[in-house]
Amino acid sequence: MIYLQVNNLTKRFGAELILSNIKLEIKQHDRIAIVGRNGAGKSTLLNIISGQLSYDEGEIHKPKEVTLGYLAQHSGLDSAETIWDEMLKIFEHFIKEEKKLRQMEQQMGDPDLIEDQEKYQQLLSNYDQKQEAFKTAGGYQYEAEIKAVLNGLDFPESMWGTSIATLSGGQKTRLALGKLLLTKPDVLILDEPTNHLDIQTLTWLENYINNYNGAVVIVSHDRYFLDKTVNIVYEISRQESAKFHGNYSKYLDQKAANYERDLKQYEKQQTEIKKMEDFIQKNLVRASTTKRAQSRRKQLEKMEVMDKPLGDEGSAKFSFSIDRRSGNDVLKINDLAFRYESSEPYIFSNLNINLSRGESMALVGPNGVGKSTLLKNIIGQLDPAKGTIQLGANVQIGYYDQEQTLLHEKKTVLNELWDDYALMNEKDIRTILGNFLFSGDDVLRPVSALSGGEKARLALAKLMMEKANFLLLDEPTNHLDLDSKEILEAALVDYPGTILFVSHDRYFINKLATQVLEMQANKTTVYLGDYDYYLEKKQEEAQLKELQKEELVEASKQQTKSDFKKEKELKKAERKKQRRIEEIESEVEQLEEELSRNEELLCDPEVYQDHEKSLELTDKSGQIKATIERLMEEWERLHED
Repeated sequence: MIYLQVNNLTKRFGAELILSNIKLEIKQHDRIAIVGRNGAGKSTLLNIISGQLSYDEGEIHKPKEVTLGYLAQHSGLDSAETIWDEMLKIFEHFIKEEKKLRQMEQQMGDPDLIEDQEKYQQLLSNYDQKQEAFKTAGGYQYEAEIKAVLNGLDFPESMWGTSIATLSGGQKTRLALGKLLLTKPDVLILDEPTNHLDIQTLTWLENYINNYNGAVVIVSHDRYFLDKTVNIVYEISRQESAKFHGNYSKYLDQKAANYERDLKQYEKQQTEIKKMEDFIQKNLVRASTTKRAQSRRKQLEKMEVMDKPLGDEGSAKFSFSIDRRSGNDVLKINDLAFRYESSEPYIFSNLNINLSRGESMALVGPNGVGKSTLLKNIIGQLDPAKGTIQLGANVQIGYYDQEQTLLHEKKTVLNELWDDYALMNEKDIRTILGNFLFSGDDVLRPVSALSGGEKARLALAKLMMEKANFLLLDEPTNHLDLDSKEILEAALVDYPGTILFVSHDRYFINKLATQVLEMQANKTTVYLGDYDYYLEKKQEEAQLKELQKEELVEASKQQTKSDFKKEKELKKAERKKQRRIEEIESEVEQLEEELSRNEELLCDPEVYQDHEKSLELTDKSGQIKATIERLMEEWERLHED
């Protein structure tokens, strides 16, 4: 089923053309990425599709019954409700229907209604229908769905009673995403949904999207995320759209192959045109070949001349070099711990790092574990609570701050660099800025007027000029478009120094990291490989834990069986002992009666005058007493046991 079609769409802001001749088709189960450079019009297109913006020309077809859900970039959830109550609002229809079912159940217990069999049977039938419809619609699982989404987006149960008004901007954005996912529209439109998500949450979102029943349209700069989720890519470039089948990596391959094919066809045609023009020029004036030349001219006039294929739009061009080489040991951290106040718990502790020259280490871990804080400890902005940080010989640090606090808002782009390198010519400074896509009057703009991506490029320009041999990078790919990310990757791959970086961009980690250090609150673990290797090892660890858990469960079962067998044997022995006690008591009772009879007989004159008979009874009594004594000793021993 086709959920939405866009045909020949055009959008202008004033006289500026933003989008032209855009074509887009969304079918059920499609996973679509819309890619393009910053400013290409991706978010504008999403706003038009979702009805937030008008358009100038073209058509958008959408069946009335198709529902759209749109999460705009930087949008957060504003509400005075708690997290749980806000999520419940989505399912108010279920809550009302559930109340009706409870009311019907109470009616079923009414004795007067039970006596009226016709009304009672009608109520039962109505209840069965409503309950089945409630069950089919998912009425018995909406709370479980809320819990799954909140846990997946890193909202543990301890937070569900928290007022949304007290949450951070990033948390509100995640919550807005969660609410949209729970509404389950036919078409889910997400603009940069991976912002503010750590790697664990990103993995959860990938699985959620892959199992989503409707269509999903995504704008994202997270290439790993796109590779895992999408099967169609629409590229917006030079105001127009082009469609590619496959994930992001396949799109890159297909785009490169298309360019090579089109360039060869163009060059072949140009060669052919040149030959025809030469032939016409040489033969048109000759009587013997004029007709052939005229024929070639007509052929050339009818030919549909190809435009030269356009390559990528202008990209930043830069590389990182170093002034001097560092020693082999670049960074040693032993048993490091940090907290903001002595009364507060540690942000991290027991942290150890050994980094050698030429290595590139990625810091990963959940949000709040202190990755950015660690970098600030290394550069001396923050002081550790305990432990040591030791830099090697000739180590020169270059630091990239994700918040861009090292830029001066009141300076111009030109002066942001030139003030630090006053001896350089203005022309050389402008050339460097040009490599980072700041040209002409762009360099005279104040830093405060720059976008997030422009500030990121300016900060990278400053970092490049430092020529440091040890780079500390805090989320360097944030705010960069896909093209700029690839340029940065290429520059850092060829960098001859050492890198320690924090990133949630798994594609970037894969390209750059020679080892991954996983930070947790009270320990660190090093994995000697890229991100895929780290994932593989984490899965092996998880499988090992699961195996150990299964072994423990099996051992517990065996122990339970053994304990049951022992208990069974003990109960059997207990019953046997109890029977023996009862036997002894019965036997002693009989012997005491026999002893009593013997003593009565010994008092009889006829018996005690009969010496032989008296002696026999006396011996018999002695044997009975001895037997009773032996039995009583056994009885006491059994009771003690």
